[in-house]
Amino acid sequence: MPRYALKVEYDGTGLAGWQRQADQPSVQGAVEAALARLEPRDHTIAAAGRTDAGVHARGQVAHCDMEKDWDPFRLSEALNHHLKPARVAIRDCARVEDDWHARFSARERRYLFRLLTRRAPCTMEAGQVWRVNHRLDVDAMRAGAAHLIGHHDFTTFRSSICQAASPVKTLDSLEIDAVETDAGTEIQFRLAARSFLHNQVRSFVGTLERVGAGSWHPDQVRDALEARDRAACGPVCPPQGLYLMSVGYPDDPFAAK
Repeated sequence: MPRYALKVEYDGTGLAGWQRQADQPSVQGAVEAALARLEPRDHTIAAAGRTDAGVHARGQVAHCDMEKDWDPFRLSEALNHHLKPARVAIRDCARVEDDWHARFSARERRYLFRLLTRRAPCTMEAGQVWRVNHRLDVDAMRAGAAHLIGHHDFTTFRSSICQAASPVKTLDSLEIDAVETDAGTEIQFRLAARSFLHNQVRSFVGTLERVGAGSWHPDQVRDALEARDRAACGPVCPPQGLYLMSVGYPDDPFAAK
């Protein structure tokens, strides 16, 4: 059965997350239903990461196995036709080797978190950003974030229901920038690592927001990390504003096109 890599974009608003749910709309469920319209049978696809409810993606990657030898462009076009009106789209499609795996072949994940600082409620950005109604000290947040870079035990910053075998991960980068937009000042957090723990990014951002607001000293992030205790974590921010931007592979399946 030919295997295909799919680059998937979605607006997580109103979706139960990536993983298929029996009674709620999900990204996996939408794509598998579209596949069943092309080849009527049960389909099971795998993704690079199982994003939570409300989380978005610009470059999620999944793979599927088909019976027919589809032209990748035709497959993506057909899937997008049947995904309407779901908030899910196939941005790209490529034929891959039979042992290629969207999750296990991945070597890097990159996330973006968008935090909008303004007093007024969001209208056009509702569901796309986390709004806070106070100013944030970006330099202080950068100082706090510096304690998180590198190879650490991130027990403090992972969900109590995280299923990862180990809390030890390497955070390759965590960049924080203030961007002036028509909607207001947007604080953008860009993170990269081979893999992330459940709720790790949202735990980082929620904690760093407290630093930016002046409630935490930047060195308290180091203290929280070293505590290796979930109770030492700051607030976990909401999923709105979190985007899986890209997934990296040793050989990018989409680059050779």
